[in-house]
Amino acid sequence: MSGTTVAQVMAELAELEDPGMRRVNEKHGDDHGVNLTKLRALAKRIRTQQDLALDLWATDDTAARLLALLICRPKAFGRDELDTMLRHARAPKVHDWLVNYVVRKNPHAEELRLAWSADADPVVASAGWALTADRVVRKPEGLDLAALLDVIEARMKDAPDRLQWAMNTCLAQIGIRHPRYRARAIDIGERLQVLRDYPTPPNCTSPFAPAWIAEMVRRQA
Repeated sequence: MSGTTVAQVMAELAELEDPGMRRVNEKHGDDHGVNLTKLRALAKRIRTQQDLALDLWATDDTAARLLALLICRPKAFGRDELDTMLRHARAPKVHDWLVNYVVRKNPHAEELRLAWSADADPVVASAGWALTADRVVRKPEGLDLAALLDVIEARMKDAPDRLQWAMNTCLAQIGIRHPRYRARAIDIGERLQVLRDYPTPPNCTSPFAPAWIAEMVRRQA
């Protein structure tokens, strides 16, 4: 679908809008009502179009921004461009997709990880911790895991929700992926009790770090 215009895309997104789904999404802060499977199918038809992605992002419409993140070229963005995008990513889903689908694949990912982790804005800091959790899994070389656990132990309990969630994910991944630190990660989780009572559907893994670690280690075995 080369030559696709923003107007055409917005019209198609409007057709996909489901009021019931919007009501559900808005409970999580995501102001859109488009089924994500259908959104991905639309992205597959459009294919990669960086200029269109930039124009869709500029609409400030959540569904359009999610689509933009699926059709953009992650490596084409500059460091400051991504920083600005993150700070204006209002919806949690847009924030998550920007970090996981774009920033993670960008040459400036490590620089942004360090800068964001130290940011005073807890939502921005949560992006830094999400990138840190990803490095714990994929490229732990050079990370001071003991120091990360020190910070998590000191700050996670009282952190705002999204930052707390990202730090908890990092805690769990350290425990899952690095046996040397597993006992300490579990101990931190048990003492802090973060997300212990989080509602978890049947057949899903609890985000409570000790339970999450135990389940993933069991599966690995």
